[in-house]
Amino acid sequence: MFTFPIPGVRKVIERGKADAAANGGFRNPYYGLKPGEGEIPGLWLVGDQGVYIMSNGKLTDGDRPLVVYSDECHPVGNPDWFHYKHLHFGGDDGIEFIDAERLIPLFDRNFRCTHLYVQLTETEVSLSLIAR
Repeated sequence: MFTFPIPGVRKVIERGKADAAANGGFRNPYYGLKPGEGEIPGLWLVGDQGVYIMSNGKLTDGDRPLVVYSDECHPVGNPDWFHYKHLHFGGDDGIEFIDAERLIPLFDRNFRCTHLYVQLTETEVSLSLIAR
């Protein structure tokens, strides 16, 4: 279970679109194993050193994507991040693609909500909005 502030999620999506427009499209989140799939506006949910979302537009050499850490799993300032990541994301590193078309309509209909809530199971990624 991971939460991300909605303004941060919007910034990640917009940065991905800007990077894609400037650099020729969107990166493939599946390491080339599923060509053409996931090469659309969205974001990547990444489990690595913590859990974060990142923009998915293609980058020029040396550029870095915009990254926003989950409130619960930031390696700086949260000494329990490693245990939390293993408990809720798993021990391995991984990437899940989330389509912007799933998120933006949710945000635009629920102005009172402040955070995106992401829950992972072995077979699916569930998204909902919460107010804090």
